Amino acid sequence: MKKRAVIEYFLPIFGYIAVVALFAIVITIFTEGVTTFKSYSLWKFLTGTAWRPTEEPAKLGSLPLLVSTCIVSIVAMIIAIPLGLATAIYIGKLANDKVKDILKPIVELLASIPSVVYGFFGIVFIAPLVQKVLHLPIGQTGFTAGLILAFMSLPTIASISEDAITAVPASFEWASFALGASKLETLIHIVIPAATPGIITAVSLGFGRAIGETMAVLMVGGGALGMPHSIFSPMRPITATIAAEMGETPVGGLHYHALFALACELLLLVTIFNVVAEYFHQKFTRMRG
Repeated sequence: MKKRAVIEYFLPIFGYIAVVALFAIVITIFTEGVTTFKSYSLWKFLTGTAWRPTEEPAKLGSLPLLVSTCIVSIVAMIIAIPLGLATAIYIGKLANDKVKDILKPIVELLASIPSVVYGFFGIVFIAPLVQKVLHLPIGQTGFTAGLILAFMSLPTIASISEDAITAVPASFEWASFALGASKLETLIHIVIPAATPGIITAVSLGFGRAIGETMAVLMVGGGALGMPHSIFSPMRPITATIAAEMGETPVGGLHYHALFALACELLLLVTIFNVVAEYFHQKFTRMRG
């Protein structure tokens, strides 16, 4: 009983530490970022199309960076969600035990590969392939970055979705079979709807991985700071911009605070997506109940 009491005492403390750390990060980012707008217009920052912080006067238009971030993340999700969900369904409900024992560790292993390795793979193999197949002047584009991010997000989406699908009670399936439904019909109309809250969580975490990735996007995105004209244009998302410029920026200057303002913009974007995802998560949970 003493051990249990000690565990019950310390577990909430660890939870509070996580909450405090989160608030500390948010407060630090917003405190440094808001300082930008004491000397630079918020409207120009949000709608400007030129990011040239070293010029005099500095131009800090973040719109191209935000658009690049959205394009790369959307491309990644369009590719990763169907592949991840299909992988989860196959591993969870269709594969035999031998195949499952091989595939599941491989999928989980993909999540542990460092992002710089994905970046090298993109530069050496994916970018030249995209350039050749699509007849582009350069292979390092937003589409290429989206492909790499799809590979990086897929393990998260597949693994968590598979857990959600496997957690659906077997009684749901037996009831469906008893009513004459086939295995495919049961998957589509019973299992997947029942697992939808977990699948939404998986997509939310996969999106967080995609939108927050830095190194791989910096390596294969092309690094162009202008407004992208298509998904096949070179791009530099917000994360890549922060990673590329923060190390060479004087602490306390306008450029320094502007990078924190970019981080605020990214944090707000992720928060909005998570709020929407949580809304649908709760909605489907109530429908299931």
